[in-house]
Amino acid sequence: MSDALKHECGIALVRLLKPLEFYKKKYGTSFYGIQKMYLLLEKQHNRGQDGAGFASIKLDVKPGTRYISRIRSNEQQPIQDIFKQINDKINAILDKNPDKKNDLNWQIENMPYVGNVFLGHVRYGTFGRNSIESVHPFLRQSNWKHKNLIMAGNFNMTNSSELLEELIELGQHPKENTDTVTIMEKIGHFLDDEVQSIYQKCKEQGITKKEASAIIERDLNIKKILRRASKNWDGGYAMTGLIGHGDAFVLRDPAGIRPAFYYQDNEVVVVASERPVIQTVFNVDINKVKELEPAHGLIIKKNGKTSIKKIRNVLEKKACSFERIYFSRGSDASIYKERKDLGKLIFPKVLEAIKDDITNTVFSYIPNTAETSFFGMTEEAEIYLNKRKTNIILKGKQDISAEEITKVLAVRPRIEKIAIKDVKLRTFIADDNSRDDLVAHVYDVTYGVVKLTDNLVVIDDSIVRGTTLKQSIIRILDRLNPKKIIIVSSAPQIRYPDCYGIDMAKLGDFIAFRAAIELLKDTKQEQIIEDVYQHCNTSNSTQENFVKAIYKSFTPEQISTKIAELLTDKNTKATVKIIYQDIKNLHKAIPNHKGDWYFTGNYPTIGGVKFVNKAFVNYYQGNNERAY
Repeated sequence: MSDALKHECGIALVRLLKPLEFYKKKYGTSFYGIQKMYLLLEKQHNRGQDGAGFASIKLDVKPGTRYISRIRSNEQQPIQDIFKQINDKINAILDKNPDKKNDLNWQIENMPYVGNVFLGHVRYGTFGRNSIESVHPFLRQSNWKHKNLIMAGNFNMTNSSELLEELIELGQHPKENTDTVTIMEKIGHFLDDEVQSIYQKCKEQGITKKEASAIIERDLNIKKILRRASKNWDGGYAMTGLIGHGDAFVLRDPAGIRPAFYYQDNEVVVVASERPVIQTVFNVDINKVKELEPAHGLIIKKNGKTSIKKIRNVLEKKACSFERIYFSRGSDASIYKERKDLGKLIFPKVLEAIKDDITNTVFSYIPNTAETSFFGMTEEAEIYLNKRKTNIILKGKQDISAEEITKVLAVRPRIEKIAIKDVKLRTFIADDNSRDDLVAHVYDVTYGVVKLTDNLVVIDDSIVRGTTLKQSIIRILDRLNPKKIIIVSSAPQIRYPDCYGIDMAKLGDFIAFRAAIELLKDTKQEQIIEDVYQHCNTSNSTQENFVKAIYKSFTPEQISTKIAELLTDKNTKATVKIIYQDIKNLHKAIPNHKGDWYFTGNYPTIGGVKFVNKAFVNYYQGNNERAY
């Protein structure tokens, strides 16, 4: 994506179902769980590069033995940093105690991270919060094992302030006003309540506190805790948690906005944000990796018993389509096909833009994540050309020569690697003019393959703000002197902000929104802007997205034309055209992930509708802040 988008995070959970001796004997190491966690996090590096965290729990260790370990990092390479620290600490202990290298029981009692349950997390820091305190997993501590809670998640809540007030009404005094802390404390409150309830029953039966501990472990009702805690949550989430004595859980939001996949055999239960990650790390068939259904929780008890429980009422499934377009790794079988289909389905618009002149058209892509949709687009170009070749041959003269047929068959789409990102280049000068000049050199271009008579077609995953296009990409493509530059977005126009995890929260950032505002001004319809503001600012409705009216007067093509105008520098020599995917083809290519609120404004929760109207008020009033 030429305009980089940040995604909240990725989760990983591993529960070893056998004693550690089993893994040491079968796999040759007592660090099997740690190694698998490293791979799960590294394979999800695409989901978060600003911070990473890891936590582990040991089961059934003697009192006085440290049974919870946690490490977090916000270094430049956070995953490598945390596992280097883990490795260094383990090696240092073993170097001091060389006779204990094969003593598993001693290692369990004396070495951190050698456990049975593991939780990991990778994240992007959003809106300036990338301090180590913001890195997951979070830990809620207690001397009662059952009240220790470790949490990490891929989520964003639209009603964090309301949830904070609920905690205050419960008598708590939260130390931070963040949705992560709020959610953890909410679950923690009902965890404490459930533990106390079971203990009270034990007390009434004359069972001692020490004896009650095992009963609490056995009877703790995770489903009940999650149901009570999540009652008023509004947002997209895949929430993971560990309880000190060894229970674990994963909870997915009722609309299935954020993804979660799991796999279980007789050795391990594993959870991750992406399916191919589990396939690769555990070498299992795609059909054995299951998707956790919306509104359901995966609950793993200390004894290893695993169950899927319905926690909330299920809403219409609105799984995030951006997961498929951009965020998730393209090695997933269905994602790969979907991205190719996005490229195929937009080809007719490309063909129209170049007026069927494939011979004088060069096809390329920016950035590398757009490569798969590029394959789909060029495959469709091949199909189109093959049909044309067939018609030429069939309708040609009867005595057509082999040489003439060879000439017809030789026509192919002209596919080139036009732009290569210079990853070494950094924009370090604050002065705007100097910085813009540096930005224009972030990509190197391939000279000598584009002629003055050529169209240059470049496909991107999506066009969000348009900043990189205007400051860099269009400028550098224009150096090649094509007749026409056609920028193709495999995704539709991003018109509305996101509040469920993607870092795009301000309406004024979107080039499609700015284009629509300019069109309203061009056509003397500024009153619509005022009317939308009045509705957003005074209405208590959480059912209607008033911002839709900003776009209602114009076709997608009119907005695309205006976008091209806004993004084209006055010194650009080539004609610039911008093409977007349409909503119908988006759903045709990605039929099972219908979350499209950033394209259509159809938010899956009440909090989303409230959020977009507030975002417009902020835009109108010039408040450069997030609406949640």
